[in-house]
Amino acid sequence: MAKQPMLKFVQIERDMPEKRAAEVRKEDFGEIYAEFAAAKAAEQASRCSQCGVPYCQSHCPLHNNIPDWLNLTATGRLEEAYETSQATNTFPEICGRICPQDRLCEGNCVIEQSGHGTVTIGSVEKYITDTAWENGWVKPAAPSVERSESVGIIGAGPGGLAAADMLRKAGIQVTVYDRSDRAGGLLMYGIPGFKLEKDVVERRNKLLADGGVKFELNCGIGEDISFDALREKHDAVIIATGVYKSRDLAMPGSGAAGIEKAIDFLTVSNKKSFGDDVAEFTLGQMNANGKKVVVIGGGDTAMDCVRTSIRQGATSVKCLYRRDRANMPGSQRETQNAEEEGVIFEWLSAPKGFTETEGKVSGVMVQKMRLGQPDASGRQAPEVIEGADYVEEADLVIKALGFEPEDLPTLWDQPELPVTRWGTIKAEFTTGATDLDGVYAVGDIVRGASLVVWAIKDGRDCAEAIIGKFNAKTAVAAK
Repeated sequence: MAKQPMLKFVQIERDMPEKRAAEVRKEDFGEIYAEFAAAKAAEQASRCSQCGVPYCQSHCPLHNNIPDWLNLTATGRLEEAYETSQATNTFPEICGRICPQDRLCEGNCVIEQSGHGTVTIGSVEKYITDTAWENGWVKPAAPSVERSESVGIIGAGPGGLAAADMLRKAGIQVTVYDRSDRAGGLLMYGIPGFKLEKDVVERRNKLLADGGVKFELNCGIGEDISFDALREKHDAVIIATGVYKSRDLAMPGSGAAGIEKAIDFLTVSNKKSFGDDVAEFTLGQMNANGKKVVVIGGGDTAMDCVRTSIRQGATSVKCLYRRDRANMPGSQRETQNAEEEGVIFEWLSAPKGFTETEGKVSGVMVQKMRLGQPDASGRQAPEVIEGADYVEEADLVIKALGFEPEDLPTLWDQPELPVTRWGTIKAEFTTGATDLDGVYAVGDIVRGASLVVWAIKDGRDCAEAIIGKFNAKTAVAAK
């Protein structure tokens, strides 16, 4: 009888790839987790229970065939594992690195619920595709037939690139427009290298270009080319701009020098890692070296900022969050990594203003909070504790309060572009179609600030809808 390759969660304990020591990893921007070796990846994949109702799959926005590629990995069929993984996910090696698996697939693993420790799904997913790259299994798009239809995509982030990949595989002509100098969006400039090394993104960009996707970089819509001109040039247009307008704080002292936006701080740091000459870093404005840093916020962007500040050589890094640890929106794994690297979290703390000296920030006026009664959503609302205020010294304050959409109808002179009361674009669920003929929207510009994996899902769904529409037109014309 053949030996059972799976269901080994009783005999084998959960194990993550080795994590570099905090004292070592905080000196550079390299990824903190090592790669699984083949034997270890197979061993950990074999812990999967192959359950009849795979909650890991149902809680993945892409509905990845996780049990299948775990089985294939456990039995040494890695090329098939890669094919299965990439069938539903355009960027599996990226999702394996940055998805909050603890809230999605791994957090809903059946054996986790039974107390055996979840399967390390994200690490195996990363291993499968990194192995595929090493072995040359990842190929650029090679459509069997080139089609005449063209699609213009505004935004080279994960949603736009996922759509571009699927459209090119169908033979459709694709041009991606982005105002930045490199493609990738937040994958390139928002997420630090210690979570996602940039060569991982660059090789995907090259693969898309090799497959026939055209990139128009340093191209601002409404400046270098109008939205109307794009609609005339292409048979369909996908808006995949993301949301980049930072939420702000209107309180005393908020105009002092040294109070910066998270996205600006992270972009400068990533540009510096590329070797770019960045004046804001060189002159010290966006450089945490030798400074007391305070980051305001509790999401994953705040975690990126505190951990970047540590690597830049800050003398101290503190994170203020108005709720407690259990109620923070960011990944618990990222919080643990930050604490290991020396970040101090000030829970139940909120800013009420800033102190300054000669126009430069010198501290954050902090008010202590407690959690009151749950609000309508069931979440406990923070309440101020009177008389518990204090000043937290700071030379650099970074606001990581989330993002909002830019006013695209005004910026692009498109008053008819349909938007919600929050400024996000109104688009049809699953297809991304808007009320404007041939105009689609995907990702954060529709959802609001969300996860990379949801943007990938939206991009793929939208591409599928556009391909279907083009096919229907072709069929009608042929009659």
